[in-house]
Amino acid sequence: MLNRIDLRGSRRDPRGLLPRAQLDVAQAVEKIRPVVEAVRDHGYAAIREATERFDGVRLERLRVPAEAITAAEKTLDPDVRAALLVAIERARKVHADQRRTDVTTQVVPGGTVTERWVPVSRVGLYVPGGLAALASTVVMNVVPAQEAGVPSLVVASPPQPSNGGLPDPTILGACALLGITEVYGVGGAQAIAMLGYGSRGRDAADTPGDGFEHCAPVDVITGPGNIWVTAAKRLLQGTVGIDAEAGPTEIAILADDSASPVHVAADLISQAEHDPLAASVLVTDSPALADAVDAQLVVQVAATKHESRVRESLAGKQSGIVLVDDLEQGLAVVDDYAAEHLEIQTRGARELAMRVRNAGAIFVGAYSPVSLGDYAAGSNHVLPTAGCARHSSGLSVQSFLRGIHVIEYDEAALRASAPHVVALANAEDLPGHGQAVTARFSGDVS
Repeated sequence: MLNRIDLRGSRRDPRGLLPRAQLDVAQAVEKIRPVVEAVRDHGYAAIREATERFDGVRLERLRVPAEAITAAEKTLDPDVRAALLVAIERARKVHADQRRTDVTTQVVPGGTVTERWVPVSRVGLYVPGGLAALASTVVMNVVPAQEAGVPSLVVASPPQPSNGGLPDPTILGACALLGITEVYGVGGAQAIAMLGYGSRGRDAADTPGDGFEHCAPVDVITGPGNIWVTAAKRLLQGTVGIDAEAGPTEIAILADDSASPVHVAADLISQAEHDPLAASVLVTDSPALADAVDAQLVVQVAATKHESRVRESLAGKQSGIVLVDDLEQGLAVVDDYAAEHLEIQTRGARELAMRVRNAGAIFVGAYSPVSLGDYAAGSNHVLPTAGCARHSSGLSVQSFLRGIHVIEYDEAALRASAPHVVALANAEDLPGHGQAVTARFSGDVS
């Protein structure tokens, strides 16, 4: 069922040979630029027009009423509510340990540098609601921001015609459990633009009166989305901070002949059901396992709910089986691939996992599937895709903090440092820099 790439005996750089979804974000940026600029200039009027055009919902207001959020919590399925509370509790445990403390370093007698960790003031958290309404993403976005101490959090999620133009009720229920009261039923590029620029617009005449509940601009936007959301985040980067440009989800599984083909096939399907562009990749040194996984996929895909979507994903050029000579080559291949999710189902799986350099998150052994991390492991599921794990991390408390250096030298410490400052300033032909130091002393310290 899966395409095969045979790297056995090959010394070629595998990066250009590995399966990967091809998305032209730059082209998407140009397509959504008019939408984003319209929101910047006209605010609510442009948001309303885009929402009606793309989502088929005519907005009468932006902000979800508080009573609707409260009602959504009360109508949560008891099992779903319990699962969300477990996910919140476990995520808090993990993310609380990520908090940083201020550190003061005495550089010289009388001279210190303190690094303060300060949360951003306001964060916009985007929660998708397209092929799947991801209530778990509310948890993954909100918990690290709260643990970082962000004082103002706002959630945006697409309006659902089936829910009266409000976001998905389970998403609203998750917001309620987390104490989030500022929620907007807006999705896509227009939601990212609203978060970045606010909803008033430059043309105040096109916005409702002062009694209307507008969305104020945020400092940072986080959360996954489709290519239009990704393109809008790229366009807004600089105006606001962003977590990452999240593309279609992906899983890579490094497995040997000890792995269960039933488990491997199920895990590949679990990612494929997200999106027709989702990537499911098996890297193995066992042709027998590859054949057994293919056979299992035939059986399991036929029985899965989203069969059509899964088949399209598994048959796409972004998915496949990669055959390698041994696990050493396999380890090099998965490092080059830098998967969003990497499962290791081998003998000595933990030892191999600790040698991996590039992955968004690593799932070790037969009983740590990606699905666990999606919901209840305590880890964060907002992770870098498309090879960005080579240079980027998943969402964490650090995503919402800024390190600020506080420099404090007394007179004696500055006097002792002055010759070094002057020497470097003169070397760079910036004598005013040196003068800013020597001007503080009656004598010439140069």
